[in-house]
Amino acid sequence: MKVIFVDGYNVINHWPDLNKIKDYSYESARVKLIERLQNYSSYIGCKIFLVFDAHKVEGSIEKKEKSGEVTVVFTKDGETADSFIERYVNNIGRKTEVIVVTSDSLEQQVTFQRGAIRMSSIEFYYEMKEIEGKISKKTEVYEVKNKNLLEDNINDNILEKLEKIRRSH
Repeated sequence: MKVIFVDGYNVINHWPDLNKIKDYSYESARVKLIERLQNYSSYIGCKIFLVFDAHKVEGSIEKKEKSGEVTVVFTKDGETADSFIERYVNNIGRKTEVIVVTSDSLEQQVTFQRGAIRMSSIEFYYEMKEIEGKISKKTEVYEVKNKNLLEDNINDNILEKLEKIRRSH
């Protein structure tokens, strides 16, 4: 299974819609990003590690929260998202398909050397928009197919009588 590491704050700062949300609340931008990544991972069938820096939060310990195939990581005090991602990619980078999403060019070089595929935050944004469009179309088709129509649920005789009433008015 493909594994994607996402530098959370890098993505929030580069995606136009999340960048606007973060101006009001970083928490809201994080929640929105998590929701979008959950849909994405379900649709394409991958594991995602969404990594947020906590290296400037004094005394912070590493925290992981798993929701479906998305694991949200807050790094420990003194550790950047980049260093967390490098450490994990170093362990699995040549054993499985790994993609690292960040616009940090140094991080892209380091992870590429360790066997990962690089993707900028804005490239991932456009891929996400494409997948969200596919999800939306699939949802629309499902809703049309699964409409609960009156004529599917009542007797033919009653349906005929209702139709006569409708036409007479």
